[in-house]
Amino acid sequence: MTRTYAFANQKGGVGKTTTVVNLAASMADWGFRVLVVDIDPQSNATTSLGLNPRSLSASIYDVLLGAQPTAEIIRATRWAGLELLPSVPALAGATVELNTSLDPHERAVCLRQALENVTGYDYVLVDSPPSLGTLTVNALCAADGVIVPVQCEYLALEGLTQLTRTITLIQRRMNPQLSLRGLAMTMYDRRTTLSRQVAAEVQRHFPHQVFPVMIPRSVRLSEAPSYGEPGVFYAPRSQGALAYRTLTWELLRGDGHEVDWSPPAVAED
Repeated sequence: MTRTYAFANQKGGVGKTTTVVNLAASMADWGFRVLVVDIDPQSNATTSLGLNPRSLSASIYDVLLGAQPTAEIIRATRWAGLELLPSVPALAGATVELNTSLDPHERAVCLRQALENVTGYDYVLVDSPPSLGTLTVNALCAADGVIVPVQCEYLALEGLTQLTRTITLIQRRMNPQLSLRGLAMTMYDRRTTLSRQVAAEVQRHFPHQVFPVMIPRSVRLSEAPSYGEPGVFYAPRSQGALAYRTLTWELLRGDGHEVDWSPPAVAED
């Protein structure tokens, strides 16, 4: 059975794409078949997996508008088991086109319909834009669960209430199976009081839904997209890569999968 997770947070810069790409890469490296769906016009997941959005003749933009079948747009990556439904900057225009041509319910389920006949994957991971607009609503309507990357800074707390309300609204009206799968704390710096306070506050409000591992700030993770590689492959022994491996292990274990893995004794910055 395929599990579909949407990664959502209306605040930008929280590590959403980094989380999607590194979880997908770790899953594929452990033998799972994974599809990354880039529904963000910034196309960062597409770039991070080694494709140039400007060189693509077709993308998820064409899928959402019904111009191309999904299976024809999916691209292989350099890594076995990891495939991509890519995005291009023109996707920003899809919001306008969907809003003017379809009724509210129809435009909210375009992605769900596009993925209905996509089979053979263990996981589908959807990278959504930093907003709660039409594209993110499509991601939530297509998903079984939501994973929320939360930056360990004060302002990151501000939007969580609005996001959880949106998730509840979509559960009630469009996607009853949707659940909050978990919150992943990103850009954590254990040396700062602020990071510790933000993490503690999120855990207080969501006591059973925060993944135990904290994803640290990592220069190596930041470098990886410029080489078109996930951080877990670009710098596999870095602290950030090991944290994402651990997060993937926690997610898979919670989903009932057994993965024989333990981190190396030494992590590099």
